[in-house]
Amino acid sequence: MAKYDPLRDYLAGVSRRVRRVTMSFAAIAALVGPLPRSAWRYRAWWANDNKVEARAWLAAGWRVESVSRHAEQVVFLRRDDS
Repeated sequence: MAKYDPLRDYLAGVSRRVRRVTMSFAAIAALVGPLPRSAWRYRAWWANDNKVEARAWLAAGWRVESVSRHAEQVVFLRRDDS
């Protein structure tokens, strides 16, 4: 199992009626283990690109809409093409 598979599985299991999910960094870490320091420091870590973590939420049909490093939370938005 890849590190971010539990996040993918969690997001994939969210009801299709739900369009937006807010998760704390701690909740994500509870699923996948400790997040790298760069997740806490840099918005770019949460980019919807081809990095392993992004592939997990993109594969589940979600994208990162916003990140608050101060509030330590991320908002996922269901992709229109999912």
